[in-house]
Amino acid sequence: MFKIAAMGDKDSIYGFASLGLHIFPFDDTDDPIEAAHTLRRLSESGYGVVYITEKLASLIQNEIDKLSSQPLPAVVLIPGVRGNTGAGLANVSKSVEKAVGSDILSE
Repeated sequence: MFKIAAMGDKDSIYGFASLGLHIFPFDDTDDPIEAAHTLRRLSESGYGVVYITEKLASLIQNEIDKLSSQPLPAVVLIPGVRGNTGAGLANVSKSVEKAVGSDILSE
């Protein structure tokens, strides 16, 4: 069975702990290189899904792009408590278009 993790600011991800997910808090003052290293470590240690706040994802986009060619982990962008940038929906739309062959989510 694969493990599931959540990465991002504490306020946005602590609720996931009550669902049994492993949480990895990073705030604005943390080094993005450490967050990228953590994501790489999670991908190598049996995590099937990693939820990342959109804000943190924007700081480690290069590492996320490297993982996108691999089947696991699935990296899912989620909005943080401070707002939605739209990056998560754009990422899902891109994945659906790749799987289906056309953009069925846009209006």
